[in-house]
Amino acid sequence: MLASGSHGNCAVLASSRTRLLIDVGLSHRETVRRLRAHGIDPASLDGILITHEHADHVGGLHVTAKRLKIPVYMAEAAHCAWEESFRDSAGNRVSAERAEFFQPGRHFQVGDIEVLPFTVPHDAADPVGFTFTMEGTKVGYVTDLGYLPASVRQHLRGCDGLMIESNHDLEMLRVGPYPWMVKQRVMSRVGHLSNDALAEFLATDYDGRAAFLILAHLSEQNNHPDLARMAAERALTQRRNLWQNQILLATQSEGLQSVSL
Repeated sequence: MLASGSHGNCAVLASSRTRLLIDVGLSHRETVRRLRAHGIDPASLDGILITHEHADHVGGLHVTAKRLKIPVYMAEAAHCAWEESFRDSAGNRVSAERAEFFQPGRHFQVGDIEVLPFTVPHDAADPVGFTFTMEGTKVGYVTDLGYLPASVRQHLRGCDGLMIESNHDLEMLRVGPYPWMVKQRVMSRVGHLSNDALAEFLATDYDGRAAFLILAHLSEQNNHPDLARMAAERALTQRRNLWQNQILLATQSEGLQSVSL
């Protein structure tokens, strides 16, 4: 995880032969800086995957895709919305020269990584989460969703590693500085997942297979790392066989240590 939060999201997933960048919410310069800080040569990336077209996930996409000259994989509706909404430094519409469109629910292959995008409930154009299968290992990646429908819960079963949203503490959000309309949007079924909603999933429907859980997209205004961690830990403690799961927290300000499976 190079960055995770309201001001920019970006991650790298790698097998022994393939490296994928997931979302580019940071500037190109900052993305490259954080890649190199983790010992990753930007030229070694094989593609970019985009979950949806909101700025904190695609803010650096145009420049990064242009500079690295690698394919960009995203839903066609998200690509159209991105082209409509964003402009480059000269005021021209952005585009991805090597855009590859996927359909949620259909697997595709990038190198030796099998990718499955799946629909999530969020107020964007065809937003998705991902599962990745490589070398006998399955990793789940899902943020920016208002709740966890049965379909998403099913996709997350059998993951050996799971990165999932724990965006806000409900009480902090209610008394916080956001305008009421924004609060309603965040709490809605197409908003963001709260600590409590994630805890409910972990306590009731999570299969416990993952060796690690990364809590992601924590709001700097409406959450605190300790609250997110404690909510997840309490939920796992209710199921004693799951307490060994390692919980990591992704942050906005710096990259998370690399995790290997």
